[in-house]
Amino acid sequence: MSSTEQTPRPVRLAAAAAVAGIEALALVIGGVYVLVTGLTGNPDSLTQAVTGGATLIALGLIPGAAARGLLLRRGWSRGPAIITQILALPVAWQLLQANSAMIPAGIALAVLAVTGLVLLVNPATTEALGIGRRGEA
Repeated sequence: MSSTEQTPRPVRLAAAAAVAGIEALALVIGGVYVLVTGLTGNPDSLTQAVTGGATLIALGLIPGAAARGLLLRRGWSRGPAIITQILALPVAWQLLQANSAMIPAGIALAVLAVTGLVLLVNPATTEALGIGRRGEA
């Protein structure tokens, strides 16, 4: 067992995993919704509805795997988690530009993404994941 596995999991690391998990869940739920409404409704293009739903479900696997990796203290999981947060920011911006009920969703996504980024770059998180500074063994 390494020393990182023996110490308790930092709260920031667990919170970062929770953020990634929430994003994964939202993507999968959104994908299932698009898929089901595409199959049961009358979409303009069934192919686009199925492809869009399947894509959202597949994209949900990335932050889902990152969340699991963060909980298990796998160093590789930080990269996909950070990329997910960075990609969420332009989506949040687009939602905020809408003049509709999507504005609260944009605010929530922006807060979630910024929170996730702050948690993931925190020194306690990087240390818990065993990510050292340059030149360290």
